[in-house]
Amino acid sequence: MREISALDRLLSGVDRGLRAATGVVNTPRRPNPAGHIEEGVESEDAARMVARLIRVDHAGEVAAQALYEGQALTARSPERAAEFRAAAREEADHLAWCAERLDELGAKPSALGPFWFAGSFAIGVCAGTFGDRVSLGFLRESELQVEHHLEQHLAELPSEDHRSRAILEQMRRDEAQHAQYAEDAGAVELPAPVQALMHGMSRIMTNGAKWV
Repeated sequence: MREISALDRLLSGVDRGLRAATGVVNTPRRPNPAGHIEEGVESEDAARMVARLIRVDHAGEVAAQALYEGQALTARSPERAAEFRAAAREEADHLAWCAERLDELGAKPSALGPFWFAGSFAIGVCAGTFGDRVSLGFLRESELQVEHHLEQHLAELPSEDHRSRAILEQMRRDEAQHAQYAEDAGAVELPAPVQALMHGMSRIMTNGAKWV
């Protein structure tokens, strides 16, 4: 059997990311948390509002997959690379759930998905070149910001939208676990300017994905 090279891993990661960014979503490993919860969104205005929120969450999952694939590519140890890829697979579940919810709401993912993927992949590769502890620091900070973002969306959801709420709550729990894993594994605290830059990029993605 031919040994898998770094180029093979790069091409495989890019392929997975571009599929996700362009709306080709694989079957999730875990069942959708919404399960058999009945649809509660009835008005068109409410559906459009919820769809805008889920579009942002979908874009965030595209970015998360790209970040982890980039980090896995430049990880210093095979064990750490495998852990980054495992996190990417879990984010793929989130992506599939968000895509399913958008379809239920009659909406489409952000057309800017390939841009979110490319930018986040580049950040992941760059973070990995500074060592695993720095890369874990990026993971931790990203997940903390996403967790906060999901909390805001949960507060904005209509009270009757139990399907979206179940999905976002499970996503929030998973992101918190990822952040805790990174901290336990030795993540460094990123400098304040880097955290601010990441927050600014997140705002750009949020505003772009919501409307485009």
